[in-house]
Amino acid sequence: MNTQTGQPAPLEPMPTDWTRALAVVAHPDDLEYGGAAAIADWTDGGREVAYLLASRGEAGISTLAPDECAPLREAEQRASAAVVGVSTVEFLDYRDGVIEYGLDLRRDIAAAIRRHRPELLITLNHRDTWGGRDGGGFWNTPDHKAVGRATLDAAADAGNRWIFPELTEQGLEPWDGVRWIAVAGSPQATHAADATAGMERSIASLMEHKAYIEALTDQDPEEYCRGFLTGFAEQAAARFGGRPAVAFELFSR
Repeated sequence: MNTQTGQPAPLEPMPTDWTRALAVVAHPDDLEYGGAAAIADWTDGGREVAYLLASRGEAGISTLAPDECAPLREAEQRASAAVVGVSTVEFLDYRDGVIEYGLDLRRDIAAAIRRHRPELLITLNHRDTWGGRDGGGFWNTPDHKAVGRATLDAAADAGNRWIFPELTEQGLEPWDGVRWIAVAGSPQATHAADATAGMERSIASLMEHKAYIEALTDQDPEEYCRGFLTGFAEQAAARFGGRPAVAFELFSR
């Protein structure tokens, strides 16, 4: 917040001096609602991005039993990732809806960080609400909070050989190369990536979640996806020199 004008501070550009990123979220579609336009642009520029999902989103469609829903949503996530140039999509198989912050989750995320050796970690809003910095908005889900917070902690866990030493015994050497953690959808955004080049692919990527979107809304799927994503990009543009953008809260290490 600019203390003189009372307006939110401008968003700084996201760092670009990196080659590998790992995105860690709770459910299929989390990245498509948050960061896909930025990811499309990054992969176009030759950067590597991998996805790690804590669950398969099996509790996300009320008309489908979890054992039917899980493989469907996994397939939709893989197709969605491919649209923005991501070919590596991994799942941890935590139960959708009841993911808890704890040592097991931190360990599994730290293991993935050691495997993929990213410089940039991406996750989704770990804060209590979706909304303004001073409160309001909508209450965030326990899954998002647990996975986001565990990802922030696992960045340090991955670099310390004395935390989860069993990972080293499994051949996963410590990786202390994470330089930033970028949190999409945060009410305390500090940075942004230009969404212009990646917007159409981000819309197409979200549309790959056909079964989920059909259960979520009666609106035309393309109209729904385009309206949602361009709306948020235009909100961020007000703090990013008028350019449509994906906003992130960026933590440096």
